[in-house]
Formats: sequence, structure tokens, C-alpha cells
Amino acid sequence: MSAAALVPTVLPSRPRAASSSSSSSRRPLGRAVVVVTRAAGGAIRREVLSREERTKIVTVDDANWYALQRLVTHVDDEFLAQLTQLYRERVPTGARVLDMCSSWVSHLPEEVSYEEVVGHGMNIEELSKNPRLDRFFVRNLNESPGFAAKDNSFDAVLCCVSVQYLQRPEEVFAEVYRVLKPGGVFIVSFSNRQFYEKAIRAWRDGSGYSRAGLVKQYFDCVEGFTRAEVITEVGVTPDDSIVGKLRRFVKRSASDPFYAVVAYRNFQPIVED
Repeated sequence: MSAAALVPTVLPSRPRAASSSSSSSRRPLGRAVVVVTRAAGGAIRREVLSREERTKIVTVDDANWYALQRLVTHVDDEFLAQLTQLYRERVPTGARVLDMCSSWVSHLPEEVSYEEVVGHGMNIEELSKNPRLDRFFVRNLNESPGFAAKDNSFDAVLCCVSVQYLQRPEEVFAEVYRVLKPGGVFIVSFSNRQFYEKAIRAWRDGSGYSRAGLVKQYFDCVEGFTRAEVITEVGVTPDDSIVGKLRRFVKRSASDPFYAVVAYRNFQPIVED
């Protein structure tokens, strides 16, 4: 991916219709003319984070930090059950999938087949143990926020409990837009678990809902994504009785909180049941 792909693109402004009084001599002199242009799809419209908000407590090289093999899931079974159900609902059968920031498990539904699942991560041993991956690659997105993939390559991109470690999220989300097909989905999930010392300051200083808002800003800063949707429950039939509300409260209190922020490239496909 060239560096130009990560730079906000400014297109020429649309020409104005000719005025009935077209004499240029009537235009006031010395006044600045501000032209508002439309950004190209995938262009970064603005930076979300300041320099300070991108910092981490531990600045050791990421390659060394992630060299230790960690065959753990980081979140509990209730969280993972909801995540798998969300993938079941949003990632179509036969899709080409990029599992970004992956490890030894992808949490995709076992009964669903996909054309190809490509894994990205930081530990080659963990990735090699992931049975859902057809192939994988290692890349530090904080140093090189790009993927060696053609435009419009994937139907879905997934990022599970790892967005908090991205120091250049604007560029990464723009790159995800590039490799997604039109109508492709990007699912970012997280909880309150993290390697605190490796999370960026903006994440460390936040809470559950403010972090969801931060991820929404990552989507919003890239031209072309649909309006991001925040999901906190999946596969739950609402029971609005007092008992039902009490059960949900107790269940949420006992398990890791579930958050997913979902958006699509250009449009959300209509899926028939």
C-alpha cells in the first residue's frame, strides 16, 4: 500500500452555476473564498486522537511484547457466545474474511463455511494453531498500518478485543475500508479487559460507553463507512417484565460486558431470512 493511500484526499469542488449577472468586476476584492469539497471514499477526514492520546505506559517494542505465546481468550464464555452469534448474523456464508489482530482462535461459528479466512496477528505460533485460518501473516499495525491485499478483497473484517492497542487507528480503519468489498462489514468487539500498560491513553482514560463512542469516531473519520452501530446484547429475546429485567441485570453483572461497534463499506446489504 502506498503512503498516498493513507493521506486525506481532496477532490475538485463542483463548479457553481453561472450567475445572471456574471460581471467579475462586481465581485468584492480582498475577500477569502472558502471552498468545501467532498472527500473520496476511504479518505481520512480528520485525526481523532492527539499525540498524547496515542501513548502507552510500556513503550517496549510490540514485537518483543507479543513474542510470548498466550493461548488464552481474555474474555469469558458469555462474551464469546454473543460474539459468535453476532458473526453468525452479520458475516455471510461463503464470505472472504480477514480476522485482524487474531490469535489461536477466531470465534467464528463452527457450522458456517467460508470461502477463505485470512488471519493477521503478532505471534506466528498462536496464528499457526488457529484451525479456522486458511493462511495468515504477521504485521505490526502501529508501525505499518496496512495489509498486503488488493482493494475490495474481503466481505468481512473482524477485530476482537484488540482495538485498544492501535496507535494509528485512523490509518488502520482507512485500510480496512480499502480491502472491504462494497457492502462488506467491519465488526469491532471489546470488553473491559485489556493489557492496561499496552492500551493507548485515550482507551485507558475511558469507560465502556465512552470507548464505544471512540470506536464510532474511528469509523466516522473515514469517508464511506455507514453510520456505526453500537451493540451491547446479541441473541437475546427481550423480556420487559420486572423478573426479566432483573435476570438481565444479574447476568450482565456476573459476566464480561459485551460491546461491538459495526459498520459497512458504503451500504448495509439487505439479507432475506
